[in-house]
Amino acid sequence: ERRAPLRTWANACGPIDRWQPVEVDESKMAPVKMEPERRWVRPLSCMSPFAQNILVYLSSYGCVEEPVLLYPHGLQGLHSLQALVPSLLRHEVEMALEKLGLIWDRTYAWDVFLDMMRTQTWNALPTTDLPRHFTDATRAVLVDWLIQVHETMHFQEETLYLAIHLLNCSLRQIKVTTANLQLLGMVCLFLAAKKEECLLPEVSGLCYLMDHTYTKHQLLRLERKVLCGLKFDLSYCPPLHFLLLLASIARCSAKVVWMARYLLELSLLEGQCVVFLPVHLAGAALCLSRQILQEPLTPEGESAWCLASSVHVGSETALLRIMHILANAAAKAHTRETCATFIKFSSPETMHVSRHPVSHELPKPHGGRS
Repeated sequence: ERRAPLRTWANACGPIDRWQPVEVDESKMAPVKMEPERRWVRPLSCMSPFAQNILVYLSSYGCVEEPVLLYPHGLQGLHSLQALVPSLLRHEVEMALEKLGLIWDRTYAWDVFLDMMRTQTWNALPTTDLPRHFTDATRAVLVDWLIQVHETMHFQEETLYLAIHLLNCSLRQIKVTTANLQLLGMVCLFLAAKKEECLLPEVSGLCYLMDHTYTKHQLLRLERKVLCGLKFDLSYCPPLHFLLLLASIARCSAKVVWMARYLLELSLLEGQCVVFLPVHLAGAALCLSRQILQEPLTPEGESAWCLASSVHVGSETALLRIMHILANAAAKAHTRETCATFIKFSSPETMHVSRHPVSHELPKPHGGRS
């Protein structure tokens, strides 16, 4: 068959066309024929045992089953949406996943969402500790360089998040010297590209980007070592997907989404963020973005935000901690040597969100400690 693979179609459009929220006319959608309920069939709850296990798992880590995203906006006094969540949230999740192009059949949207919630619990690392001779500053320099290489290659955003995840895991699973740290970063980016991209760069081209400090043989040998150390497990549910899902449900504006994406990418430079779940990082970035931009509130927007907050199952303490980390990172981004993300999100395509005047002097999140 000569038809291009599906992933090619997804990569063919730019980031704004692919991820910017769009309105869908439900009146033009094909009607779904409702079958009468059989008396001998027991109706299943929207909150399946599978989803309940997720909530139990999160509760074991001190998380609270409540929409904590409401707290920083003073909406915690509203009536609980738990009674409405099974129907409204499921419908909104299905619509959001379809609009974002994360699924090809709406029938499986809820199953995909539950799988995202389940698999993300495998991605957070137990501690922030790095191997001996490595520091957070060294790691930040490497991540900043990988962001520049990723931008040069015009890779998809998922490739960057997967590459940094593989780097974080590899630093803790295999032995690598400081002399080979740059090579390890390039190998992780190469592996992520093999999983996410359709067109791959030549190995010789990767060596050229490293000024031929390493040979092709060294790169391929370390690639085998990384794959064996990770047991060939390259699966990852990036926080970007949760961010776009939350933003679509909450009906956020394009500028709020770009600001949240900027804050979320800044989290890649922060070694403290490796212990948080992707959905927590996404929720904190979106919540902080709303605080920074302070867009006019509408009843429809607040209702949508209350519904989106139901996806973020976690503790208020963790939410405020992440927001504080991201706020500090955004306030210092323009003064640091690792400023690739700041430059990247200062372009017209990203609505100049990194140059927003408020982002340089951010107030501490409401309820946060000084």
